[in-house]
Amino acid sequence: MAAPAANGRPPVGLPADMVRKVRDNSPLQVFVNAKRKINDIYVEIEDYVKDSVAYMRSVQNNEQLFANDDFKIVESHINKVRGIRDVLLRDHMKVAFFGRTSNGHTTNCFLQVEGSETGEAYLVTEDSSEKQNVKSVGQLGHALCKEKLKESQMVRIFWPKEKCLLLRDDVVLVDSPGIDVTPNLDEWIDKHCLDADVFVLVANAESTLMVTEKNFFHKVSQRLSKPNIFILNNRWDAAASEPDYMDEVRGQHTERTIDFLVSELKVCSSDEAAQRIFFVSAKEALQARLQEQNGHPAHTGALAEGFQKRYFEFQDFEKKFEECISQSAVKTKFEQHSQQGQLVVSEVKRVMDAIYEKCLKTRAEKLLTKKEVQDRLNFTEKNLMLLTQEMKDKIHQMVEDVEQRVSKALSEEIHRLSTLVDEFNLAFHPEPLVLNVYKKELHVYVENGLGSNLRARLSTALALNMETSQREMMERMAELLPADKKQVSLTILPRREPFEILYRLNCDNLCADFHENLEFRFSWGITSLIARFMRGRSADVAVLNRVERIPHPLTPLGDPGHQVSLQRSVSNEDWSFLSKIAVASISSQGTVGGMLVAGFMLKTVGWRLILVSGAIYGCLYMYERLTWTNKAKERTFKKQYVNHATNKLKLIVDLTSANCSHQVQQELSSTFARLCHLVDESTEEMSGRVKALEKEVKLLEESANSAKVLRNKANYVARELNLFDEAYLLQQD
Repeated sequence: MAAPAANGRPPVGLPADMVRKVRDNSPLQVFVNAKRKINDIYVEIEDYVKDSVAYMRSVQNNEQLFANDDFKIVESHINKVRGIRDVLLRDHMKVAFFGRTSNGHTTNCFLQVEGSETGEAYLVTEDSSEKQNVKSVGQLGHALCKEKLKESQMVRIFWPKEKCLLLRDDVVLVDSPGIDVTPNLDEWIDKHCLDADVFVLVANAESTLMVTEKNFFHKVSQRLSKPNIFILNNRWDAAASEPDYMDEVRGQHTERTIDFLVSELKVCSSDEAAQRIFFVSAKEALQARLQEQNGHPAHTGALAEGFQKRYFEFQDFEKKFEECISQSAVKTKFEQHSQQGQLVVSEVKRVMDAIYEKCLKTRAEKLLTKKEVQDRLNFTEKNLMLLTQEMKDKIHQMVEDVEQRVSKALSEEIHRLSTLVDEFNLAFHPEPLVLNVYKKELHVYVENGLGSNLRARLSTALALNMETSQREMMERMAELLPADKKQVSLTILPRREPFEILYRLNCDNLCADFHENLEFRFSWGITSLIARFMRGRSADVAVLNRVERIPHPLTPLGDPGHQVSLQRSVSNEDWSFLSKIAVASISSQGTVGGMLVAGFMLKTVGWRLILVSGAIYGCLYMYERLTWTNKAKERTFKKQYVNHATNKLKLIVDLTSANCSHQVQQELSSTFARLCHLVDESTEEMSGRVKALEKEVKLLEESANSAKVLRNKANYVARELNLFDEAYLLQQD
């Protein structure tokens, strides 16, 4: 098995797997691997920035977790990272060859050789995108070509990568026209050299460095910080004709070149400069490679003695050149991208850290607020239950108190009804039509009078009690309300007038069955006397607690078809007297009755006594008859009305007091219900607030977790960049 050449290139005939192994160990592969790695990292950076922007958009309206400026900064990194990725795809190792005309240069313009992605060979000129046959490069780029191109123009040559290892390893070769053909060195450098990683000066070993060559690299060093320069003293095979002076000439060239690199350009140290100077024969090396490609030994392409030494030195140049271009390209191309990636990641991480901390802080605040609201809700609900029961008891007590007060006051006013009726002074006349109007007005007067008297006795105390109770309700319920509703509760029941009970007596309907009896009745008539006697005996029976059948109440005197029922159980001796006069007086009234009685008494008391008694009796009758005026009739009417109304009003005492207590109950219950409604609204708001806070806390937890993931991803990407720096950048220092 053939051993690999000193420059790391596999000899002809090496198996494909060995070729791949040798190629993987090439210094140029460091750049290729570094480029692949930094591209992979930037894919992650781009994904990370996109994820961060998407996350920030999703939480943009949540609690102001970040400032708008932070969002703009993170969002701007998308285009920045995308631009860096585009640059990375174009990044390659660039080598620029310079020298005076005839030092190995025969071009009249810039020729750039780069790998073809399509596998075809073609070229394009600077001012055209047309693909031309690569064979025309000999005419376009040759200094003796009739078709002249400007020396600053570029001809790009695309060559299949599989035919050249350097091109396969992302190396671009730029060959310049002679630096002595134009004074426009600044334009050259700015246009084609600022991105070069290595400069190779092809000098003539038969002469020392010229001022033109030194001047070019002075301009390069002004624009680039310490450019990497290799100096190839070409045509060293010509020195073989004078072997006695070869070492002296080599030493002289080396000394002057080191002084130029170290003292004048100040781009490297003496030891580094000694490693950048080589004495070669490009033509001889080309012929040796062609012989190797054809399967012949390399020395068959020698042009003079000492070939082996010159060929080894050329291979040493290739090795150091590859190491230098790889190291330089990795550092110049990727160091800035690595630093920019670290900056992007650190800025996004800073924003994610801030969002994460804000989420945690806001979440803690929300949890505290939720606990406070929940505690307030529990306190309100618990105390509302207790207060509701307490208020129900108070309302019940007050309702009972009102019922008792109204019952007592109404009973007392009924006892004083005669006084109220006596004060009614509307003109009285027994004419039926007039009398009906009189009764209606009396109904209204009694109803208003009773109501007015009841209000005078009860309204002030009841209104004060009602106001006190309502105020207590509002103050107690206000303790359960938040601050913004407390004032509402204190003004929920504005009253222009104090609460007043309506006493619905309705005397018109109540006394609708009242029928007056205004016929003259002699108070000393037989019927009246018997009625008085019977009433007296009834009183005696009640006092003596005798077991007697209590008579039914007498039908009011005003009833038509009035007849007196005298069914009583009396003693035999009382009946012996009454039976004598009753027979005579039954169905008798006035004088006829008196004559019958007188006839019976004539036998017992004598006619004189009867005459005197009759005279007195007649006088009494005449007096009462003469005094039976409208006034007497009005008094009788009022007396009958009072008796009737009293009985009727007594029947509705309980109903009226219950109605009044119901009004009080409704008023207090309505007040309490409205206050409870305020509390219910407050508890509903608090319940809704608790649910909203739970949702917000959950969203904040999710946001914090997402921010934490993105923050950890930033740490991962930053660690990847650090590992890249350690693997490809720090080792180059």
